[in-house]
Amino acid sequence: MASRSLTATLALAFAGTTLAVFALVGSVLYFALDRQVKQSDDLDIVLIARHTRRLAQELASIDDLRRHADRLTSQVLGISALSMEVRDTGQQVLVDHDPDDIEDPGAPLPVLSQRIGATQRIVQSDIAEWHTSRNVPVRGLATDAVLRDGTSVTLIIARNMTDRLHLLDYYRERLYVTGLAGVLLAFLMSWLLVRESLRPLREIAQKAGAVTVDRLGAPIEADNVPSELTALVASLNRMLDRLHGGFQRLSQYTADLAHDMRTPLSNLRGATEVVLSRPRSPDEYQAALASNLEECDRISRMIESVLFLARAEHPQFETRLRDLEAEKELELIADYFEGLAEDAGVHLRTTGHAQLRADAELFRRAVNNLLANALRYTPRGGEINLIAEESPDSVRVTVANQGTPIPPELLERVFDRFYRVDPSRKRGTETGTAGSTGLGLAIVRTIMDLHGGQAHAESDTVSTRFILTFPKSFPTSSHSPSSRP
Repeated sequence: MASRSLTATLALAFAGTTLAVFALVGSVLYFALDRQVKQSDDLDIVLIARHTRRLAQELASIDDLRRHADRLTSQVLGISALSMEVRDTGQQVLVDHDPDDIEDPGAPLPVLSQRIGATQRIVQSDIAEWHTSRNVPVRGLATDAVLRDGTSVTLIIARNMTDRLHLLDYYRERLYVTGLAGVLLAFLMSWLLVRESLRPLREIAQKAGAVTVDRLGAPIEADNVPSELTALVASLNRMLDRLHGGFQRLSQYTADLAHDMRTPLSNLRGATEVVLSRPRSPDEYQAALASNLEECDRISRMIESVLFLARAEHPQFETRLRDLEAEKELELIADYFEGLAEDAGVHLRTTGHAQLRADAELFRRAVNNLLANALRYTPRGGEINLIAEESPDSVRVTVANQGTPIPPELLERVFDRFYRVDPSRKRGTETGTAGSTGLGLAIVRTIMDLHGGQAHAESDTVSTRFILTFPKSFPTSSHSPSSRP
């Protein structure tokens, strides 16, 4: 479907609005003129009817009326549109003045059904409108007049409205022409105005279209942008910043993944080449295969961790929340690591009590990764504390271990993917967890994001503490169960 032009749409809307305004104003002016013309003509008819009736009532008889007919018709002389007729009670025409020939020759003006009494005051509301036998539109009235001898006659005054209708038709045509010209001019002006107003938007679109992967860090300039578009430019720049950061993290992530995958693959290749360099005993082959299996396990854990992080970022990832007893969960995890802790000469201790709502599997995985990391850096004879604390709005689970403190500037980075405090990226004690791949703490932060919580680290000369903060209430997400790894 073809997209609509915003410029044309706004121009048409403005032209339509102008047309509506012109139509309203034109209608008001037209009907005002019509009313004004009719009121002026009606006033003439009323005044002439009053004077003519008064003159007729001063006459002695019908014969006298015929002799002085010119006195009556003098009231309408000079106005060719006005006609006059006087009739007796037998409908015989006594006086006839019809300069515009609004009736056929010899045909009298029709007697109106409503006549004004001889003593009634003539007002404009008494005026009627009709068409003659020649289909001429007229406005007029009929009034009785009593002569001095008591004879009653009917006086009819009518005005030919043809010239007035021509005037109104001409005025209406001028309104149509002026309105059409005004609408066309309004459309043209609004089209130009809207097009010019949208020019900054087109410039923004051109600048956004020029953005490439190499130029994500270059913001769109907002110096000459109208205030209405400032928010749009700011949003685009924030989006570019996020994309730039995302591409940088993706590039770093890819480089780190390649680095960490290359190390075990190099170990596999080197060990295999050494074994194949000369004949070996069965025990040597078995030791080489065991070493290769260990490297394969490491690669497998790394791939599984990467897949988990990718799935956790998908909108359909599901968290199965339920109420957990933090102390009980920590004791189960400590029991699982008890053998590894004894081999490392480290004592595990759980303290505290709290109720939290979390995904049991993800909670255990997060604490497992923290505990495996703590075992790797706790000196022999040291102690690791698993602590559960409850506050009115959150639950804190802390894994604290003794050992060399982490520099303050590195505390936030320890949760980045493939980041290790040790620059040499040397593998620590294998614990069978994802922590040895450089993804353990990144998985912890992802799990906390899924729970709407936070993960942060604190370190000093006394201990290093990794703290998980679970909110007591947060929106649950409805995701597909198939997303769970």
